[in-house]
Amino acid sequence: MTAGTEQPELTSPGTGTGIDAAADAARRVIESLLRSGDRGGTDLDTVADRLNAVADDLDRGAPDLAARMVHMWRGDGVTRHDPVTGPENAIAPPLHLTGCEDGSVEATVELGLAHQGPPGYVHGGMSALLLDHTLGVANHWAGLSGMTAELTLRYLRPTPLFTPLTVAAHQVSVDGRRIRTSGSISADGRECVRAEGLFVATHPARPR
Repeated sequence: MTAGTEQPELTSPGTGTGIDAAADAARRVIESLLRSGDRGGTDLDTVADRLNAVADDLDRGAPDLAARMVHMWRGDGVTRHDPVTGPENAIAPPLHLTGCEDGSVEATVELGLAHQGPPGYVHGGMSALLLDHTLGVANHWAGLSGMTAELTLRYLRPTPLFTPLTVAAHQVSVDGRRIRTSGSISADGRECVRAEGLFVATHPARPR
């Protein structure tokens, strides 16, 4: 794929209905539970019963796991279920990546309590997850993608919560099946985390 001038979105924007709306609601529940803790005025035992009842309803109507896996991977479009950009995955922020004219990809996201590590800052593992995925999307945008073989991160400064973060990446070089890609997470114009990745141009078979 060649980068164009329209800066297309490379991840699903979500529909706002159905499973996407339910996942949005689940994200809100996760954040609200963390915000409330056990010192709020809400009866959390009752909340747990209500949430378990919702989960029971979902389980009763769920398809066979193998069938669901096939459905998840149908077609050749952008996946909707991954833990970084998937609108139907409640643990995804989600990140909305766009392709830029210079061949890079970029997104802005704000993370809350669900992604906290040190007090007031993003967990380092969450930063690694965001960057691993963003580097992979940068490879797809550049025209050759693959599986992560090596990911090296430098944590330059703590990454703040409740602050717009810029997550960006670009493909650096291709040598046969070996792809090198770099990226970063920045806040207020300052790099917080820098990543260098080595990818191998291979893909596992999709469930059938």
